[in-house]
Amino acid sequence: MQKLFRVSAAALLAWTLLAGLDGCKSVPIEQTPPVATDQDPGATVSDTDVVHAYHYLLGRLLVLRQQRLDFEKDGFQWNHIVHRKPGSVEWANPNLDVLYSEAWVALDEKTCVLLDIPRIEGRYYTWQMLDGWGETVLNINERTFAQRPYGRYALCLKGGRATPPADALRIDLPVRTMRVLARIEPGDDPAQATGLQHEFRLTPLGEPRIEAPIEVPLFTNARLPRAEAFDFAKQVLDGQPDLAPGMDEVREKVRAVAALVQSDAAGRTRVDDVIARQALPALAQRMKTLGPTGNGWVRPMTFGHYGSDYLDRTIVDLVGIWANTRTEVTFYGMPHLDGSATYTQTYPKDAPPQSLARYFWSVTEVDSTHYKVVPNQLGRYALNRQSRVQPNADGSVTLAFGPARPDGVPESNWLPTQPGTNYNLTFRLYGPAIDVAAGQYFPPPLVRQH
Repeated sequence: MQKLFRVSAAALLAWTLLAGLDGCKSVPIEQTPPVATDQDPGATVSDTDVVHAYHYLLGRLLVLRQQRLDFEKDGFQWNHIVHRKPGSVEWANPNLDVLYSEAWVALDEKTCVLLDIPRIEGRYYTWQMLDGWGETVLNINERTFAQRPYGRYALCLKGGRATPPADALRIDLPVRTMRVLARIEPGDDPAQATGLQHEFRLTPLGEPRIEAPIEVPLFTNARLPRAEAFDFAKQVLDGQPDLAPGMDEVREKVRAVAALVQSDAAGRTRVDDVIARQALPALAQRMKTLGPTGNGWVRPMTFGHYGSDYLDRTIVDLVGIWANTRTEVTFYGMPHLDGSATYTQTYPKDAPPQSLARYFWSVTEVDSTHYKVVPNQLGRYALNRQSRVQPNADGSVTLAFGPARPDGVPESNWLPTQPGTNYNLTFRLYGPAIDVAAGQYFPPPLVRQH
């Protein structure tokens, strides 16, 4: 017996909802009378102000947390590339079928950093740079820099006085510190891809003046900060600018809420209570509507570039930090699947997975709580082009997800799961086909086997 697996609202919530939100009772945002703060008797802070301010501020704190983890736990150094092996990344929901190289780049008015990118043909690659809020600022590849997709570049601060070498293409960047993710598809020759990966190089031209980072606590996803988040509000607002448009109003709310938190114990308690009873449940509610759904899959509408939608930006920083833009990748999520069950998914013969992407496709399995890979007997955490999945006799392609390989499904088409756990699937298409990029496509549904 087979059962078509359809995603429910509860399952969507479980896909992105963190354990730290589970105990929060969802209630409507209340419109309690505003309260004047001691520091500024003319300022008023409503519960809605607290909710909006928290949703905005949390996104920056999530990036700062990852920055601290990178330097303190992972040995990062400024303007130095860390080349990863496949699967050795530590952030939420990574793409396991590209080679990652990572860095934190620092610039000032007097210094630039040289970037060397090797000539890469026939495989996907990009050099992505993000600001301190999780916004993608730059991609370098053959699509975005068609006239110069490889070679030497000078990464410089916009308005700076540094003069880079003549053989380097100058790229002016809007902020002093940025996060880098370079991605290279292993393709049919992973050894060659690894060699190309190590040809990405950063060379600082001088010693930039780097301000000490804001040392936010290493909070966990199971226990997100509440009122204490506003203890860092002044440093955040005075630090790296937010490049997104229309942020002035919410930033003023952050200042007002921070003043309330610092005013006295009653102010801090009130803000903490509003976050617990309203801001966190509202965050969870928004997670359920990140985008349209079809065949049980959800397709997030906003990632990489967020405009004035700071709430979606914070959610992506929470569950999939360093997401790239829609022009680079389209992805879909299937939440909260049962690791003890077996599911199959069949693509019609006229639309196998590889036909949907110019470069490559993948479906990745991570656990539903921490978004990390799930150990299994094959050491396989994704299916992709390199899996060489086998078609059925009629030309269709069936993938299987479960603790044991179903009869009739080749091992190449099977992604093992762990009984007694829940997991999520993420389906990615790099260089998506036209109808995919236009939002007209959803992957086939999963069918639960009995």
